[in-house]
Amino acid sequence: MAVVVASVLAAGALAPAASARPAPVSPSSASSPSPYERAILPLTDDRGRTLTLRGWNVEDKANRGEDALSAITERHFRDLRAGGFNFARLLVFWDDLEPRRGQYSARYLARIERILDWAHQHRVHVLIDAHQDVFGPAFGHRGIPEWATRTDGLPFTPNPDDWFSEYFQPAVQRAFTHLYEDPDLQRAQAAMWQVLADRFGRHPAVIGYDLINEPMGELKEGEDLPAAARRIEAEHLTPLYNRLARAVRAKDRTTWIFVEPTPIVGEGVPTGLGRIEDRRTVYAPHFYNTAMEAGADYDPSAGWIEAYEAAITAYPARHRMPVVVGEWGPLNNALPNMGRFYREAVDSLNRYSSGWAGYVWCYGGGYCAVDAQGRFRTNKERTATPYAPAVAGAVRSEAYDADTRSYRLAYRAAARPGATELSLPPSPRGWRVSVTGPALVTGGPGAPLRGGWPVVRAWPGSEVVVTVREGGPYGRTDHP
Repeated sequence: MAVVVASVLAAGALAPAASARPAPVSPSSASSPSPYERAILPLTDDRGRTLTLRGWNVEDKANRGEDALSAITERHFRDLRAGGFNFARLLVFWDDLEPRRGQYSARYLARIERILDWAHQHRVHVLIDAHQDVFGPAFGHRGIPEWATRTDGLPFTPNPDDWFSEYFQPAVQRAFTHLYEDPDLQRAQAAMWQVLADRFGRHPAVIGYDLINEPMGELKEGEDLPAAARRIEAEHLTPLYNRLARAVRAKDRTTWIFVEPTPIVGEGVPTGLGRIEDRRTVYAPHFYNTAMEAGADYDPSAGWIEAYEAAITAYPARHRMPVVVGEWGPLNNALPNMGRFYREAVDSLNRYSSGWAGYVWCYGGGYCAVDAQGRFRTNKERTATPYAPAVAGAVRSEAYDADTRSYRLAYRAAARPGATELSLPPSPRGWRVSVTGPALVTGGPGAPLRGGWPVVRAWPGSEVVVTVREGGPYGRTDHP
């Protein structure tokens, strides 16, 4: 087992062959959709607008019981919105929700609702994530309750210097097998999700449910990690997601359901997930590199981002579903090549996904996006760029150029009138917004536009091009 863990943590250990990598994207073709982009469906709202989610995970892993979620405040959502972000992936824990079997915490549900109210007040979409790390509190972490943890007496040895390796401990792996296979645990997990869906399905902030964070499973003797991941995804996770989707739909028929592969996809390994029989399902992989998580700098020559993109897009293209990347971002964000990493990562994510949530919006060091004063930590400001949170029509092309700090959106307006929303992060130089086509920009604070959420209203069925450039006054349309 130590050999297995070492292999997954070794830099490049699971990198696929070079033939799996897509061709580099040239500047001239950056705004032209590739075949997989055309096959991957966009995320949409109840008005049929094409949505883009940009934001961060929001969590409180330190507190539990009566103090659970107390570290999350209204400031999180106020600052997210002020920074140009419209999305938060909210971590909730089954062990806090149902500390004793069949007894759900009214206090915990009320605190989730308070957080959702703050998000709605600041116009931030929330994905409710049923989070687990190394299964749960039986192994010193958070997630699945101890009463739902069955190990058959197999051993567990903590490894605080490398917590991810604890997933490969025999007791943890066996606990996942029981969660997937034991009928009473299947019913308990479905019931937990029904409680959440029934309580929050009609809350205006909630855009989706992430059914389980970074699921893992039990390796068979002689099985390598990529093969095990594909088998777990095919034989355990696909039935799990279909089972939980049916449970959620009994209480909530419209909210998006997000499904994750195992974390092994982060090494460019295609998923073994099968079809999820729900028409409103989002593929929600995570975007981590094991070498970088172990402290290494980004290696542009390794082709990791290209390999990940090639592997991650095959499944949603085949099943015609949107993609939202639920977690990404390295721990050591100030290393020499990390500026390039953030630029190339954002470019890649924007090519194929309907959005992403960085890890994590907190005020301090480590993985935190901002410091105690709310200022972006080194290189993380590169995540704050102009984009269109909602497009009332069919997107023809969309691209952001980090060199010129310019953004271009081309779309065909929907047949019925609607508002296309823009997000402009704060900029001391201001932004210039211009529109080509029969449309008008409204909702901005005037010249210069230093940030905000202007709206474009276009003539139904018209072709529109929106251009945003940093520096200069608020623009006019050529066809007001």
